[in-house]
This record gives sequence, C-alpha cells and structure tokens, in this order.
Amino acid sequence: MKQVRSGGGWPAIRYTLRKAREMGGLLSMWKAVRSRNACKTCALGMGGQRGGMVNERGHFPEICKKSLQAMAADMQGAIRPEFWSTYSIAQLQQFTPQQLESCGRLATPVIHRAGEAHYQPISWEDVLQRIADKLTETQPDESFWYFSGRSSNEAGFLLQLMARLYGTNNVNNCSYYCHQASGVGLTSSLGTGTATINLADVEHADLVFVIGGNPASNHPRLMTTLKTVRRRGGQVIVINPVRETGLINFRVPSDPISLLFGTKIASYYVQPHIGGDLALLIGIAKRIDELGEQDLDFLRKHCDGHETWLESLRNASWDDIVAASGVEVAEIHELAARYARAKRVVFSWTMGITHHVHGVANVQAITNLALMRGMIGKPGAGMMPIRGHSNVQGIGSVGVTPRLKDAIFDALQNEFAVKLPTTAGFDTMACMEAAAANRMRVGVCLGGNLYGSNPDAQFAEQSLQQVDLLVYLNTTLNTGHARGLGRETIVLPVLARDEEPQPTTQESMFNFVRLSDGGPRRIAGPRSEVELIADLAHRLMGSAGAINWQQLAATREIRQLISRVVPGWQAIGEIDQTKQEFTIDGRVLHEPRFPTPTGRARMHVHSLPALASKANCLRLMTVRSEGQFNTVVYEEEDLYRGQDRRDVILLHPDDLSRLGIRPDQRVTVQNEVGTMRHIIARAYADIRAGNALMYYPEANVLVPRQSDPHSRTPAFKCVLVEIKAEDG
Repeated sequence: MKQVRSGGGWPAIRYTLRKAREMGGLLSMWKAVRSRNACKTCALGMGGQRGGMVNERGHFPEICKKSLQAMAADMQGAIRPEFWSTYSIAQLQQFTPQQLESCGRLATPVIHRAGEAHYQPISWEDVLQRIADKLTETQPDESFWYFSGRSSNEAGFLLQLMARLYGTNNVNNCSYYCHQASGVGLTSSLGTGTATINLADVEHADLVFVIGGNPASNHPRLMTTLKTVRRRGGQVIVINPVRETGLINFRVPSDPISLLFGTKIASYYVQPHIGGDLALLIGIAKRIDELGEQDLDFLRKHCDGHETWLESLRNASWDDIVAASGVEVAEIHELAARYARAKRVVFSWTMGITHHVHGVANVQAITNLALMRGMIGKPGAGMMPIRGHSNVQGIGSVGVTPRLKDAIFDALQNEFAVKLPTTAGFDTMACMEAAAANRMRVGVCLGGNLYGSNPDAQFAEQSLQQVDLLVYLNTTLNTGHARGLGRETIVLPVLARDEEPQPTTQESMFNFVRLSDGGPRRIAGPRSEVELIADLAHRLMGSAGAINWQQLAATREIRQLISRVVPGWQAIGEIDQTKQEFTIDGRVLHEPRFPTPTGRARMHVHSLPALASKANCLRLMTVRSEGQFNTVVYEEEDLYRGQDRRDVILLHPDDLSRLGIRPDQRVTVQNEVGTMRHIIARAYADIRAGNALMYYPEANVLVPRQSDPHSRTPAFKCVLVEIKAEDG
C-alpha cells in the first residue's frame, strides 16, 4: 500500500463519501453529524448546543474521520439473535478487533458462564436482578468499577456514587492507562491537572510544541488549529521518534487553500530515541539557561524550587544528555533558539510522553521548561495535554477516581448525611493485580475495553478469569467480550450518546462543559446508561436511605447534584434552562496565580534516565493507526504509514539489514512477557534507527506491567523486544 504524502485532503473526502453510503446516504450522515451532541471520539470539543461540526470557538465546519467512524459504527444494524448461537466464544476469539466492531450494535443482554461454548440471551429483568443479587452477597472491596471516557458526566457521577454508597473506593477510569501521568505531573507542579489554556490560546500562540503525539491520526481536528498557527506566521515544533506524514504536511478539507496546496505543519522536526524525551527536555532547558533567556523575575516571583532546578541544569553533562536522548547538541541548540525567540508558547503532548516509567517526570520537565520563560499564566501560552476519549476528563472531574477530592467527599457526606468509605481504593492496575490474586468477585465496566487496554494481554486474560462476575456496558462488541471473560460474564447493550432520551453533558480537554441533546434510538433493545445504573442501584440499595435512586434516573436531577458538590461546576445546575455551555472555574490560567497551597508553581529536579537498551533488542512503541480510535479498530489499513494490515512491525532499513531480515519477511517478536509469531517485518525509513513500531492493542502481548510509580501508567511506549527471522 502506497504511503500518502500528506494527511487529510482528497482521500479524507473520498472516505467521507464512502462512509456516507454506509450510513444511508449523505442526508443521513449530515443529520447524524449535525445533531446537537458532543463528538464521540476525541476530547477537542466539537458539538454540544451549537450543533455538531462546531468547535468551542464557534467555527464551522469541524468534522474528522474519527467522528465519522464512530458515528457509522453506531448506525449499524442490530446483532441478530441467531448470532449468539452461531458464533462460539472460541470463534469470537479468532475475530480481529475490526471484525468484532463490525458485527453490529448490541441489542439484547447476553450472559456467558465458564465452560459454556456460547453467550446466551437473557432478559433485562433477570440480568439486573442477577447482578444485584451477586453484589449483595459480595464484600464491597471485592468489587471494582471501571469507567470509559465515552460515557456522560451524569452516568459517571451516578455510578461512582452507587459504588461508594455500596461501600468501596475501587473506582477508577481509563485515564490510568493513558493520561494519568499528565494529571499527576501537572498537579504536582501547578496545582491543576488539566489544560491551563483554552482553544483561543492555541490559535494565538506563535509557537506550539507537539511532543510525543500524532494528532494528524488521533485528533485530526487539531490540525485545523495548527494550520491557523502556521498561517499566522507561527511555528510548530514536533518531537517524535517517527516522522509522521500528517505532521509534515496536512490538507484541511474544509479549507480550499489548504486542500489544494497543503499546509506545512512542522517548522522543525526532531526524532529522539524512544524514551529519550526527558533528557531532551533537560537539554533544551540547559541551553536556554546558557543563553540567558530564562525569565528570572518570573521564576523568583512565582516558582518554588527554581534555584535547585537551575543548579541541576548547570551540572548536567552534554555528553550524558546526547547519550540519553539520541539528539545531537546542534539540534538541541536549534530547538532552544526557536523557543527563546517565541513570545507565546503552548506545550502539547500525548501518550508518547505519559506511557513511560518516568511519565510523570516527563510532564514535570515540560512544565519546568514552560515556567522557565514564564509561559504559564498568560494568554496565548500554557499547557495542553491532548486527551483522547471525548469525556475522559469529565469523568475524572465528577469523581471517578479511587480517592475523591476532599471538597467532593465532604459535600457528598453533608448532602446526604452519609458516611462514605475512606479506604485508599485501587487504581486500574491494582484492580487487575487483585483479580489475579483471586481477591475480586465482581467487576463492572461502564464502556471501554478493559482487557484490550491492559499491558501484558495474557496476564489480563488470566486475571479476569478469576472474577466471579464481570459486567460490561457497551454499544458494540470488542476483544474484551471474547477474551476478558470471568467465571460469569454479562454484556449489557446501552444507547449511544446521540440516542439518549435525556440531555447529558461532557467535558472537553479545554475544561469546557458541553450539553448533548441525545436523540431517537436507532434500534430496539439497548437502554440509557443513566436509567440502567439508577435501576441497578435501586435494586441493590432500595428506596430506603438518603438517596432516591429512581429520582436520579433523571439526568437533570444529577446535574443539580453535581452543581452542589463538585467545585467549579455550579453552572451545570442551570444548563437545562440557560443552554449556556461553560468553562469550569479556576482551570484556565491567564495570570500567574497557581491553585497550589502557596499560590506558586513548583519545579522538580530529575536525574537523566539511561536510554533503555539490551543486547540484540530494539526499543518498541505501540501506536494507534489512522484507522482506529483507542482500542477500537475501524479499518485494517493505516493510510498515513502506508500499511494495509496490522500484523506488522515497522523497522528502519538499517535495522533490517543489521538483523539479516528481508523486507516483508515473517519474524517472531518476543521478550520476557510474550511472543508474537508470523509478524511481517517491513522497512519504514520514517522511524529512527534502533526503534520499532507495532499496533496497539494487538501488541499488548509484549508490553510488561512495568508502570510509572507515581501515576501507575504502564510503559506502552518503550518495550525492549528481540526480533528473529522465521524460516521460509
């Protein structure tokens, strides 16, 4: 398959037309994407009460391939009843992620018991009572509750409230496997764990760093903003071990000039080794200090620990920085010179920064670099973690974390005159480890694919097998339904966001709360998430006590409750009447006053980590393709990398030659965690030699459970593997 020369453009338009046919024609697609509902994919903020295809700035049209893929999946027909007797569990386990996603919409509850060959349909009445009975006989701390970022704030808040009143703090969300390191790193430095800017700030920056991310594939609507930056004369610096096509040149389909002539995105592109980011960031800061371009007045007035941090920079060895980053001194000097000339700088990053054993340190180092020149606390400058799921940030904001923030904890106890559990609670990996140790009886998953999100796929499968009852709430099938099986597994079909019978809300990565109207259901059978959770809670805890669960089946009632107990969310209590979407109070920092105990930012000193290496091994990072979103694979092809399949490992031609492997030869990829056989080794000149790419989640078989100790985020991006040619 030929690799395209730019992202977006005419291939994106042709893809849109093809998806329109699948969705019943252009008119059906238009109605679907223009509905007043937040986008179902990334957290950039399209949709809400301004209608679909409109971003937070009111710009129209805003649409991307990811939006169409998610919408088309939700517009599939229902899985027919005979499917469950036709396809056994063993057969489902042979399906690819893309094949499972394409089976159709889940329409009826199904149950599987260990030892049986098939899922069996079950009635709503029987299945909900079965779940409630099992929870009743289970000790609360022998249960865990996992949340996806595609659910609404209302569903997330209600389910975490149910779990805590049931008696456990084993409440966690998918961010532990993606951006938790961002939240921990930013909070430790600035007192806030989210973006410090709004969308307008990015558009008015004169320099944007894109570090360890590929928004052209994973967050395509951001490319419109980067196009705006470049057109205004700004710069974009990309730091990535891979030269990604869409970050070199992108053709924004909604902009005629960009569509016809293309937009150069990267002003400067640097390729460190996988895992070399921390050393590179320290090197840039060291050079800024040598140039005398640090803002000492800002540091003295607004930052704690800056003296010790500056001293550590001056003591750092350039030889060590080059060895640990893989970037030569001249390139680091050029990066620093470009940064020194800029007046308004935005720092953005994705999981290429967080998916490391020093992920929190990476985020702290980016923050140090921004603080060094006073690039936090003024318009047009600041921190921008580019989050994936469209409401992963909102789910965390409304309380889906093992330990509630003190203000929410106290407000809930006062609101209902109850005692909430005070145990530490388990994060996602701790829940998996407890399950492996046979200490978890029940798991409830609100959306997502817990199995597919885990490192060490064999361990994940074996861990979940120890759980008595696993309950999944989903719209379509995924690999977790085939391999993430407990002793008993229940799959409950739920409505998509734009089918909900009541309005819901979502939070974008810019701290902007959007109101989604919902809409008519497309198929019979699935239930609203909120109504389902309220029904289950009522069956489990009844009408006695301080909470009327049946009343909380109304999303308006939940929003009223959120407005009273979640700081900064007061406006959500009036959103039904005002229809005014809002930015959460205290999040955007346009002045250098930080929400820390001292009101000052905190700078952190880091040691240079050695570059991961082992004899005869390459550094592997798992990546998403242009045809997928998180664990959901919509297309087998990866247009931007020129790949027509996913069972490949991409290597620099020099590494193929050094290893004695022919292009397109079958190889075995292995390490101490797992083995993948019959993988096709392909030459890929755009990756830095010494490194390799494979697709997530399939390559999770090779990813160890090693994680950042501060955030518990696994190191999906730096896996040492050995590659051996197979005969034939």
